[in-house]
Amino acid sequence: MNSENSLPLKARIFNIIQIGDKSNRISRAFDIFITVVIFSNIVVTFLQTFSELSFLSGFFHVIEAATLCIFCIEYILRIWTADLLYPSRSRLRSRLCFLISFDGIIDFLTILPFFFLSGFVIFRMLRVARIFHLFRLNSRYDSFNIITTVLYEKRNQIISSVFIVVILMLASSLCMYSVEHDAQPDVFRNAFSGIWWSMSTLLTVGYGDIYPITTLGKVMAICIAYLGVGAVAIPTGIISAGFVEQYQRKSGLSNIKNADIKEIAEILADRRYAGKTIEEIETADQLTIFLILRDNLSVLPQKDTVVKLNDILVIRGENGN
Repeated sequence: MNSENSLPLKARIFNIIQIGDKSNRISRAFDIFITVVIFSNIVVTFLQTFSELSFLSGFFHVIEAATLCIFCIEYILRIWTADLLYPSRSRLRSRLCFLISFDGIIDFLTILPFFFLSGFVIFRMLRVARIFHLFRLNSRYDSFNIITTVLYEKRNQIISSVFIVVILMLASSLCMYSVEHDAQPDVFRNAFSGIWWSMSTLLTVGYGDIYPITTLGKVMAICIAYLGVGAVAIPTGIISAGFVEQYQRKSGLSNIKNADIKEIAEILADRRYAGKTIEEIETADQLTIFLILRDNLSVLPQKDTVVKLNDILVIRGENGN
């Protein structure tokens, strides 16, 4: 606790709002508080759409204004501490990186509609962006963070599988249009009508509003339906394999803090290590960190190197017996 109090004010605020240190009571209280605020804002946004609750519009407006004020304060603090989130960049560039990041954009879109709610329709539609604020809860819990980690690590394979689905969709829509247009000119009017049919067939079992009636069209529909099963199975398998790898990595190394490590090992940097320097981790856990694996790069650690979330630390225990 004394080491926490010795930190500068900006570093303490950064640990509270950006890192989410579970061992810090203030940080944990902030996590609970901001979660309640996010849910309150979302609930009020939904309740405002009920005409039966119009007599509570004044109360809803007060809750909305209060939660938006909290979001504004948090947004300003997160911009102020962005240089600690991106320590390798300059102060201006680190803040710019946060502004264009997913969290920064969602925070901005969450605040923007309140000030322009009576303006253009597009600003009123941005109220939907508040729902995406719930993704911010991922940074508070490691179990949710696994999902984003898996999606990030498998992003290239997922993009490739989505590309395959798009190609199949375009090919099947053009084929079905060519076969069915003469028999159903009102249904398969153009290639876009075929795209709607191919999407509903590849990704589901179809909606029944558009379907082939010719013999050749029915045969093609059977083949396309089978291809759809395989197309959906590809990203599902990729994501499932990613979950297995991630859980094996975490379960095999979750007790690393209390274990005596005699040989070289790898650990995944979670919230406990993120934002700390190499020197702080080595001193606290009596480890020697030889290498950091970060975004497919190998980083030689220095004493003041700051560990990022999901870095892989190559370590060895100093007091193994």
